Amino acid sequence: MNKNILYLVSFSFIFLCSCNRHLKENLLTEEEASVFVDPFIGTGGHGHTYPGATVPFGMIQLSPDNGKQGWDWSSGYHISDTVIVGFSHLHLSGTGIGDLADLLFMPANRKIDLTIPVETRDDIPYKSVFSHSKEEASPGYYRVFLEDPEVEVELTASVRTGYQKYKYSHAGDQSIIVDLGFAINWDSPLETKITIEDDYTMSGYRHSTGWAKNQKVFFVAKFSSPIVSKSLVSDGQEVNENSAEGAKTATQLFFNLDKANELQVKLALSSVSIENARQNLNNEKIDFDLAKNEAAALWEDALKGIKVETEEDSLKTIFYTALYHTKMAPVIFSDKNGEFRASNDSILKAENFTTYTTLSLWDTFRAQQPLLTLTNPEKVSDIIKSMLAYYKVEGALPVWTLYGNETNTMTGYHSIPVIAEAYFKGIRDFDVEQAYTAMKKTMMQDQRGLKFYKERGYIPFHELDESVTYTLEYAYNDWCIAQMAKALDKLDDYRYFSNRAKAYEKMFDPETGFMRGKAEDGETWSTPFDPKFSSHMENTDYTEGNAWQHSWFVLHEPQELIELHGGAENFSSKLEQLFTEDSEIKGENASADISGLIGQYAHGNEPSHHIAYLFNKAGKPWLTQFWVREILSTQYSTQPDGLSGNEDAGQMSAWYVFSSMGLYPFNPAAAEYEIGSPVFEQSVIQLKDGNTFTIKAENVSNENRYIQSATLNGKHFDRTTISHSEITNGGELIFKMGKEPNKNWGLKTN
Repeated sequence: MNKNILYLVSFSFIFLCSCNRHLKENLLTEEEASVFVDPFIGTGGHGHTYPGATVPFGMIQLSPDNGKQGWDWSSGYHISDTVIVGFSHLHLSGTGIGDLADLLFMPANRKIDLTIPVETRDDIPYKSVFSHSKEEASPGYYRVFLEDPEVEVELTASVRTGYQKYKYSHAGDQSIIVDLGFAINWDSPLETKITIEDDYTMSGYRHSTGWAKNQKVFFVAKFSSPIVSKSLVSDGQEVNENSAEGAKTATQLFFNLDKANELQVKLALSSVSIENARQNLNNEKIDFDLAKNEAAALWEDALKGIKVETEEDSLKTIFYTALYHTKMAPVIFSDKNGEFRASNDSILKAENFTTYTTLSLWDTFRAQQPLLTLTNPEKVSDIIKSMLAYYKVEGALPVWTLYGNETNTMTGYHSIPVIAEAYFKGIRDFDVEQAYTAMKKTMMQDQRGLKFYKERGYIPFHELDESVTYTLEYAYNDWCIAQMAKALDKLDDYRYFSNRAKAYEKMFDPETGFMRGKAEDGETWSTPFDPKFSSHMENTDYTEGNAWQHSWFVLHEPQELIELHGGAENFSSKLEQLFTEDSEIKGENASADISGLIGQYAHGNEPSHHIAYLFNKAGKPWLTQFWVREILSTQYSTQPDGLSGNEDAGQMSAWYVFSSMGLYPFNPAAAEYEIGSPVFEQSVIQLKDGNTFTIKAENVSNENRYIQSATLNGKHFDRTTISHSEITNGGELIFKMGKEPNKNWGLKTN
């Protein structure tokens, strides 16, 4: 059978299973939002999500690994695969780079030769095929039947402990493989150790390098039955002791199980030490079902914070799966005692807060972080305190932190808008003066092109690749600092950073209407120029995109951007051309991150996410309503490939959560939201102080996407923005929807 046909058959089967599951579950109570979550959405296409078990923002992400090296296996798993090599305890959700997959466990029913050299997945002696028809997942839970060892595997998790349950079909050699030498994309083990402490306990560590250059994971595992025999291997050699050390260590543990043929395992980990891992381990007996129920309850509590109403169950599935994905990162990093490993390898202690890592800030500052300000404001404070702890060590705010490491991945310093947004939304449970100092010092350093930016007001293209994107994003970062400076009465800083925030003007070429790379002389444009050119290799002026996608990033001064184009009509015409231009992308390997194309608009990557809302700024909100609906209906679905690009730690899904309710945080630090086109008859946001904010859309349907009129708390509402405080004060926003655009609505000056 043709490979593409096989792929489609696999997708169709998963989709049908999902539909059947939801038909049955709709008989359950209305309040159970979690029954609409399908963790397999995003595991196909380029979504890069994992289907395994975690709890909201949990330290543990226990999930299956296919063992395949490749971009679409960045999370360790892809729905097109039918091989599993094991279940590891750390994973990334939706990133474009692969790492983690630490502490791999795998059941076996025979003696395995762990001394065999492994170069590819084909060499792994304990791998197994599986069928998607014998696989299921729900929030906090995963199950699969492995055909080779004939073992059913179940996974669940608590905040710092992972739980495994293995049901062996036959007595055989009931055993578990633990392979600390296993690695996926980018990751390489440097030093590992396994120690059998007693008949029920194993401990050890895994130090590795990869995207996170210095990743140290310590662990303690407990088994429900005693270990009756074992084999230990270090770097391909058997070790006849209770402990093995080496770059790559592994063990096979054998058990004599009771008539149920069932083994349960619980494991906790730490970035600090084995003793901290032991403290992180839940102290109660190993009770998988109890842990599973508690995980489900945590997810239900997390998801019921927003309730949507619609007769279309598929929309609920997309929405609640999206909301689920927005709460998988960032993840808890500090131990129960508050300790965590800093980027310089020192051990710090979080006092009265929880430390977080996996901060994909280039992605998440746009919508995922703003969503947390509504649903989890207490976590926003802890995230900022985590960034300030990083600043104390590094002297600058983080770019993209992974397991306590700075990856320096992506452009800009978008920890800055996260702090400014929190401040202007009234979330100030952190040292504001220290935070401001950190913001200013970060943008006054010389690293990452800032030296040239300070000297010339932009970054010349021959000094740094992706110079246009860096310049535009630094301009926004500067505006955020300027607003903080003004609020804190630091007027000299306000003037200085406000001036720098106009750097986008130097990048705009009025002849072509695009932001372009500029030479050191301040006059010569980068040539040759093709607005459709993008490359993942080098010598490009844009980050993961082209001039079409990056020429609209002026979140802080959109009216000035409109004027650069010659006014609203010219601007709107150019903006419409973005959506209707042919979808050709030029350049080597350019298509990897330019996906979800509508014309040259690329929803599969973050630089495009605010663009449809720019029509509001140009006085044509009906076009925002039209294109937002087009994106909602074409770029998301209930199938495994239901995300048009990398999930990117919650950002792709946060766009859907906001936009489907009719809102979007266009400029997060402005503490307001743009109005789009809601798809739900009603959305109710449960706020932390007990208030609720309700959005109703009367007569809404696929055809009725245009706002005819609106009221806010019973009063006429005729603008395209709503403030954060108007939402958090509670109330009701009611839209009347229709088939034809009302070109007179939403034109009131905000």
